[in-house]
Amino acid sequence: MSAAPVFEPYEFAAPLVTERLTLRLMDTRDIDDVFAYQGREDVCRYLLHEPRTREQIADKIGEWGAATRLEKDTDYLQLAMESDGRVIGHIYFKLVNVESLQAEIGWTLHPDHFGKGFATEAASAVLELAFGSLGLHRVRAELDPRNTASVELCLRLGMRGEAHFTQDLWFKGEWADTGVYGILAEEWRAR
Repeated sequence: MSAAPVFEPYEFAAPLVTERLTLRLMDTRDIDDVFAYQGREDVCRYLLHEPRTREQIADKIGEWGAATRLEKDTDYLQLAMESDGRVIGHIYFKLVNVESLQAEIGWTLHPDHFGKGFATEAASAVLELAFGSLGLHRVRAELDPRNTASVELCLRLGMRGEAHFTQDLWFKGEWADTGVYGILAEEWRAR
């Protein structure tokens, strides 16, 4: 019988660089770019929050920029997706259960950049970090199943639909469903 795997704490010290993106911590220079999409009703339609004001985004960016360490359950990274010097979206990555090596991933993108593969590129880089350097076992995404773009992204990443909870969430004045997609380290490596 082998020993249970142990998660080693991780400090986000350097950006992740892909072909077209730099995934990095956010700072005050990003307020206007983030407001350009998080202030929009259409972008927030499937998010747990309403459109944010510029002031709310400034506060959030302060919080997100300080979240640099992954060590215990609920620790997270909220990374800017920077392309050509502008933040076009962000990717969220949270430790869900350190003991069982599980995490959650999510993304938000400015509509001007939909359909160009940016979210796939960013999520792939973060999944590579999760299953490579971090040695995690499983990553999931929880989303509103009406968000077909995110469902399709999960499938492109090799995630499988694992659950569909019917009207399990009171969401923006109505009952809404939750979809859960997941991928294991061995499935990611076999892609």
